[in-house]
Amino acid sequence: MKRTLITVLRDKNTTTEQYRQAADQLGTVLAVECDSLFPKTARFVDTPLMRTHGVQFKRESVLIPVLRSGLVMLPPFMRFHPSAKIGFIGARRDEKTAIAELYYKKLPAFTQNNPILLLDPMIATGGSAALAVKELLHSGACQKQITVIAFIAAPEGLSHLQNLYPEIGVVVAQVDEGLNAQKFIVPGLGDFGDRYFGTENMIS
Repeated sequence: MKRTLITVLRDKNTTTEQYRQAADQLGTVLAVECDSLFPKTARFVDTPLMRTHGVQFKRESVLIPVLRSGLVMLPPFMRFHPSAKIGFIGARRDEKTAIAELYYKKLPAFTQNNPILLLDPMIATGGSAALAVKELLHSGACQKQITVIAFIAAPEGLSHLQNLYPEIGVVVAQVDEGLNAQKFIVPGLGDFGDRYFGTENMIS
């Protein structure tokens, strides 16, 4: 399923509607796969016939999309974690230097017991994700509670991220070949945010 959806996202002829649908579906697949990241606790539940054993999430989760593309992954994860706390980190990449810079941060209160999922569809150089992790650590998080979730990543970006923060978790649907001279993922899928939000041909 992941490969099928990524193929739709890669295809330059995919329409905006198809692109958004595939992105939402891929986000849902990853949200299901991430179930094991959330500790469970046993509880009893009364069915219409009898009492039986069940489970529930042990701790409230925290979802942090990296703006703007990370917003795309937020709804699928919210469906499975409707009571999750939500924060936002805005990081933009300088197209000349490929260095990420922070432009916005709004985080909810959390403890080191809360699982934190950092939602960032593309890990190219790893700069934006690394910056977001840095901000979370400055706000009181520890590496072990953070998991970065992405659709596509370049090996260079993963190495950069994991060299800086070896204890964080990473879940990626597809690891691509690498980066080109302009630091874009290849074969990649183009600019994810522009294709999803329909801003490819915007005039600045």
